[in-house]
Parts: sequence; structure tokens; C-alpha cells
Amino acid sequence: MNQNQASREFDVTVVMCTYNRCAMLPDALESVLAQDTGDVRYELIVIDNNSPDKTREVVESFIKRGHQHLRYVFEGKQGLSHARNAGIALAQSPFIAFTDDDVRVAKDWVVQIKRAFDEHPEVDYVGGKVLPMWGEVVPAWLTDVHWSPLAIVDYGDKSIYFNPAFPRCLVGANVAFRRTVFDEIGLFTPDFQRVKEHIGSTEDHEHQLRIWRAGKQGLYVPGIVVSAEVQAERLTKAYHRRWHTGHGHYCAMMRIEEISMPDGTLGDERPGTAKLFGVAGYTLRDLIGNGAKWVAALLSRQESIALRHENRVRYLTSYVRQRYKETVTQQRHAPVAEVVAFTKAVLHKKVQGS
Repeated sequence: MNQNQASREFDVTVVMCTYNRCAMLPDALESVLAQDTGDVRYELIVIDNNSPDKTREVVESFIKRGHQHLRYVFEGKQGLSHARNAGIALAQSPFIAFTDDDVRVAKDWVVQIKRAFDEHPEVDYVGGKVLPMWGEVVPAWLTDVHWSPLAIVDYGDKSIYFNPAFPRCLVGANVAFRRTVFDEIGLFTPDFQRVKEHIGSTEDHEHQLRIWRAGKQGLYVPGIVVSAEVQAERLTKAYHRRWHTGHGHYCAMMRIEEISMPDGTLGDERPGTAKLFGVAGYTLRDLIGNGAKWVAALLSRQESIALRHENRVRYLTSYVRQRYKETVTQQRHAPVAEVVAFTKAVLHKKVQGS
């Protein structure tokens, strides 16, 4: 998969992974196949991740219409990372872009990606805005603080470098990588992937974290634009609760709370941190504090704020549960000893600070 060995028949490879969405797939395909690219050559690989519907027939109907740079690939291993990795293995270009089956890319999307890489040799991946296409009336509580489960991305109209100093994550609906990244950093890790309807996964975040740790960086480019359908289910509180619960589980596997610094940057684990069953004391304080704020917001009938704190509680509860599960499996001393050690560490820290 070395870039020097890869075919240069195309300048950009677009990988679209899909599962059981044959009804909305045609619009997504049309938007990618209708690019105004000039002399930029691109291919589109559709990875069917074991769909039981008519996904194959839909893609093949486009191929029969003369889209010779479109390929259909079946990937039987269930999961988004497996599907993406299959696309990477088949790509015939130095740049590999990803988008989704519920997305419409801008007419110049491929050109903007190629231009960004050409103009910024210092970055290894690029991405841009993911704007919402609301199909339903947006509920009043769904303010921008609740956009994470919708994978909406809009950091404004200026380019921003993404690295440990500004650790924001570009999402799979609108992101592209130099092919060499996968040779040097590795592929997407299945442990963090979304499988079927499971939500809150962190395969994008985990992969970009590995990129940053290797001394590389990404770039948010406002001119790289896509629009994503927001299904009715995602406008419900139940969906957001499920997403934050799932997200807490995956973030615990990545130790996100431990490597997130107070100033918003990423680093190594904070030294001298008291832990209880693998959970840092400040994470437990955050959980308790958000629980109190949740109750206060409910009492004052602040619906959006209450949901924000509720979902933070759900995220942290799931995070703590996963860290506890991992720690209890690995540790050799009794739970009582763990509690005693944590209490001593907290008291020692208070004495030192007094």
C-alpha cells in the first residue's frame, strides 16, 4: 500500500461506506459523481457493509449508466472500520477521501480536497464543514451544544490546524487523508468502530489521535463542504441519550479523560492523580457536579441545559463503568484496598495543598 507503489491512475479516491440505506444512497452517489473536477481525476468506491437490502442493485444501476470510475465492493465483516479499511486497500490514488451515504458533497468537493493537499504539504489529513439538512422541525432544545451526536461540523470560515494543541476531530462524512498516513500510522481500529446501529463510536477520534501522537497534524478547510441529512430519530432526546452513553464507553477505552489537560490540549496522563478503580478523582467530581447541575436545571425548567448535564452524566457514568470493568479485571488487590489507597491519596493531596 506504499504510495510509490500505488497506481496513479486517479488523483483522489472517494470511499463511501454504506449499510442498509439503499433508499437514500442514490442522492449521495449522484452528488459525488456530478463533480466539477476540471483535470482532477477521481474514483468512487462504494463499500457495501453486508447490507440486506438492495444496495448492490442501486450501485450497479449507476455503473450501467456509464460511470466507469465507480466500483462496488462487498465487505462481509460487519463494522465501519472494516468497511473503510477495505476501501483503503483498493484505492488507486495518493489521497483517500471519505464520505457517507446520507451526505451530499459540494460540486467542487474533490477539487477542494486536492487543492488543500497541494497547498499544505505540512498536513496529513484535511476536512471541512458538515452542514445539516433538516428534514423535520428542529426542537427548541436542540441548540448547537447538542450537535455532537449529529456529527455537524462548522468551525467558521478560517482554516484551523488540528493537533494536540487544538485537538478537535474531523468526522468521516467529510475527511481525506494522504495515503502514506495509513502506511505509517495504520488503518482504522475495529475496537472503536460503529457496528450496525450502535452509536457513539470513536474510530475517527482514535485514528486522528494516533496521527497527532506521531507528530503529524490535520487541517480544517472551510471550503471543503458537505451537507448531511438529519434523520428524524436524531432529533429525539432518546437518540442523544443513547449516543452519549455509547460515547462514554468508547472514550474510556481511549482514556480520553486522563489525557485531556485542563487547558483543553492533549498530553500524557496527568501526574499525581488519585484514582479509584482506574477513574481519576477529577472525573468523579465532574460526574457529581453535572448531576447537581442537571437537577438544578430541571427544577428551573431549563430544558436544553438540563439535557446537556444529563447527557454529561450519562457519558461519565458509562466512562466510569468501562474503566471500572477494565481495572477490576486487571488489578490484583481487593476493592477495599483500592478505596483505602484512593482515600489516602486524596487526603495527602489536600494536606499538601493546605
